[in-house]
Amino acid sequence: MARLALVWLALAAGCRGEPPAPPDTALARLVDSLRPAVERATGLRFTGPTSSALKTREEIREYLIARLREDFPREREEGVAAVYRLLGLIPDSLDLKALLLDLYTEQVAGFYDPKTRTLFGVAGADPAQLRLVLAHELVHALQHQYLPVDSLMEQKGDSDRQSAVQAVLEGHATIASIKVLAPDQNLVGRPEFWQLFREQIRQQQGTMEVFARAPLAIRFGLVFPYLHGAEFIRWWDSARTGEPLPTVATMPRSTEHILHPSRYFAGDDPVPVRFADSTTDVMYEDTMGELELQVLIAVLAGQADVRPDRALGWAGDRFRVYRSEAGPALVWYGELDDTASARRFEGLIGAPLLAADRSGYRTSVEPSVSDPRRVRVTIAPADWVRWKAVPQRLEIGR
Repeated sequence: MARLALVWLALAAGCRGEPPAPPDTALARLVDSLRPAVERATGLRFTGPTSSALKTREEIREYLIARLREDFPREREEGVAAVYRLLGLIPDSLDLKALLLDLYTEQVAGFYDPKTRTLFGVAGADPAQLRLVLAHELVHALQHQYLPVDSLMEQKGDSDRQSAVQAVLEGHATIASIKVLAPDQNLVGRPEFWQLFREQIRQQQGTMEVFARAPLAIRFGLVFPYLHGAEFIRWWDSARTGEPLPTVATMPRSTEHILHPSRYFAGDDPVPVRFADSTTDVMYEDTMGELELQVLIAVLAGQADVRPDRALGWAGDRFRVYRSEAGPALVWYGELDDTASARRFEGLIGAPLLAADRSGYRTSVEPSVSDPRRVRVTIAPADWVRWKAVPQRLEIGR
């Protein structure tokens, strides 16, 4: 997906008339030629060599299938699909795993593999596109020499935090790539450039067939780390933190931090939310986060795009999808900053969910009696046995 954020740079950087795509040895020379520019753009030094190799498109697809099976096992696939369907983010008929595979392989020109610490180029890729993508992916190889990228991206049980980490890595790589490919134009510092940046990304969406027909929730989730991650890194650089890249200790802990850096600066960390009952019959459990809430609001309102300019007052959340004979059941606890934010949650998310008609299902949106900042959403088969005693959250103080 790096193409989505970078292909338009061919115009700004003058990347036209490139020679044919290189074999392995020429690919290595191209990677080596980009390393000094990447160091200047990031303020970081490579501490070792960068391995690189070419793969055919068939090999790339086989590799991505293997990674998707590893990162998206059946339990997670079924759980994510269930919660997305129950909330109306994707249609019931959508094969989510097949769509993700098609998206990840669409027009791919190169990628960095943290497991093998190797930068791969795709044989037969457009030369200009390959150079653009290599500049981006080489930044990831450099990041991996300073951060445990593989373990950071394999955190389980908190997709929101994982999305925040991905946004930092992709945003940092996007900013650095702009500097590499247009070193003398100071594009990063121009406000008008970022408006063009957003517009170019939206235009590129229409040129990618699979991406263009994907549901809004999927499209925005894929664009988020590049677009909003880059905005966060711009803020990070302007805040004069003294660090060219966040460390493990200073890494943002939620997508709220990415979308609204003032919350990061204020130390507004997520409130832990946990379930009190056992994991019996639990299909999947995770955190939605600010990003998913913003997407859900846009989808429920029938909007064509997500514009998360205003913070929602999200403080934390946790959901579980339970198995039942009549279909999956969702129990979702939200923690908001204050009563006004909780009421806004009920109006923007709760009310549309209550109005939705899902055959054989029942929906409830209930504010907490003990704390008006808390809301519980339950979407489950009408005859679900746990309606009599909906799974409770564990009481954890703020």
